[in-house]
Amino acid sequence: MDYNEYNTVTLIDEDGVETEFEVLGTLEDEGNTYVALAPCDSQENEFVVLKIVVGDDGEENLVTIDDDDEFDKVSQMFEDCFMDECDLDEVPEEID
Repeated sequence: MDYNEYNTVTLIDEDGVETEFEVLGTLEDEGNTYVALAPCDSQENEFVVLKIVVGDDGEENLVTIDDDDEFDKVSQMFEDCFMDECDLDEVPEEID
């Protein structure tokens, strides 16, 4: 599945609760693929980073990243990508 083709995805947690997420983007690092998602119902500027893992059945699964160093590295890579897309240092000009 190419997550970049979708605006939103619905994930079901271990309790069976469905939550809709906006797909912010994907990236690859050291042979792994990751996806950044933002909850659609949240006003916070936070995102979730999940690893895409292919199961024995050939299906892609989104899993949490258990290794703290891996999570920190990938989260920083996404933040760098997002900052490149939106330069927060630029102040928009006033429109008369």
